[in-house]
Amino acid sequence: MRVVRFFQRPVVFDRALVIVLAFPQVVGVIVVLGWGQDVLRADGPPPLLVSLHYLLGMAFLLMRRRRPILTTALVTGVDVVFILAHVVEATNLPTGIALYSLGRYANGRTTAITALVVYAGYASVLELGLGARGGWVAALFAIGACVGVGQLVRLRAELSERGRREAADAAVRAERRRIARELHDVVAHHITVINALVGGARATLPPEQEVTRNALESAEQTARQAMSEMRHLLDVLRADGNEGPDAATGVGADRLPALIREAGSAGLPASLTVTGEPVELPAAVDHAVYRIVQEALTNTRKHAVGARASVRLAYEPTAVEVEVLDDGLPKDGDAPGFGLGGMAERVALCGGRLSTGPRPEGGFRVHARIPLESA
Repeated sequence: MRVVRFFQRPVVFDRALVIVLAFPQVVGVIVVLGWGQDVLRADGPPPLLVSLHYLLGMAFLLMRRRRPILTTALVTGVDVVFILAHVVEATNLPTGIALYSLGRYANGRTTAITALVVYAGYASVLELGLGARGGWVAALFAIGACVGVGQLVRLRAELSERGRREAADAAVRAERRRIARELHDVVAHHITVINALVGGARATLPPEQEVTRNALESAEQTARQAMSEMRHLLDVLRADGNEGPDAATGVGADRLPALIREAGSAGLPASLTVTGEPVELPAAVDHAVYRIVQEALTNTRKHAVGARASVRLAYEPTAVEVEVLDDGLPKDGDAPGFGLGGMAERVALCGGRLSTGPRPEGGFRVHARIPLESA
């Protein structure tokens, strides 16, 4: 495994590649020199110049990752010179590797421009310099194939890396939600018990123990405040990073009219009814109300056909109630998503109750009732 990891290093891999591919040619040069003048005087291009063309291209491949454009330019220049000198008649392996590296390690626009310039050079040399009819077709196919394979490998690597990042982000978000649920289950329960015990003790005190009564009342208020702050903190902890900067406190009940208008613009007729005297809601409750309505309208658009929606927001002295109704027909074969689970988590963190399900007369109903902490 250590040997494999060692050769997976880019610098080591490129050097090993050049050495392995150049070694047979170096051996051939040594053999040619050993055979003497008879081989050097044979018909055709001098073998040493052919080997020189190949080895020069191989040497340039040592920087193919760091400078793919320069590598392609140098290899192309060597090819053009040796083709015009009638040493070789076509490109060879180093050219294909350089063009692959261009597609693999250069960005898309730069790759396209460089490939067009290289193609123009090869086509001109083959058609005008050598008079090879149809040479431009062969050059187009060879360059397009090598660069295209490099681009495909690069795209696959980028998609794989993006998938790993998204999986890691999803794992972090899931862990944050798990921690939030555990904190709520443990801490909220004990704070609620403490609050109830303190309230009960204060209610049983005789009237003359005013100092003790005030101390217990202060402790009760502190416990309620701690519960409110904890819920707000857990809502921030649960907020997904992809919801934007308003994930915890940037949206609330005052944004519902705009949300209704947006739903109408998206093709879902919706109405909003507000009952009771509007009051300033705690940040966690305010945000939960908005997200419940937003998710319910989104589900209606996604999973119902020909639906109309109505939203009711009711302010009560001790609670806030939100209800979203629609009259659409469910789409066939629709798979359930995670929206209802997210609603339930938000309502639970605020100490409320959520009920969802089909309506007897048709459509779907989402109803949440969230208590308000007294200041």
